[in-house]
Amino acid sequence: MFFEQTKDGLMLRVRLTPNTSSCQVQGIFTDADNKVFLKISVVNVPEKGKANKELIAFLAKKLKLPQSCFEIVFGQNDRYKKILISSHNVENLISDLKALI
Repeated sequence: MFFEQTKDGLMLRVRLTPNTSSCQVQGIFTDADNKVFLKISVVNVPEKGKANKELIAFLAKKLKLPQSCFEIVFGQNDRYKKILISSHNVENLISDLKALI
């Protein structure tokens, strides 16, 4: 799976593709180490955090959570990211994440 439960919420693995024609989930991506990522494309370019901000706004809208629940803990300047999602209702969050694909 492209996420795992932690004591603070869920850790989401994302492979971000910036500078595309639309902002959308493009499915699942598996890297050479067999790690699974949620593949997401955004319109903004990866300059001054614009693509990261669009990614967080997109996820917040899709998962119906405030943007303050999301924190990029790894990959600020990389296409492979780990995003901590803080939520009290982890079961609903898991079903919402699965619905994205």
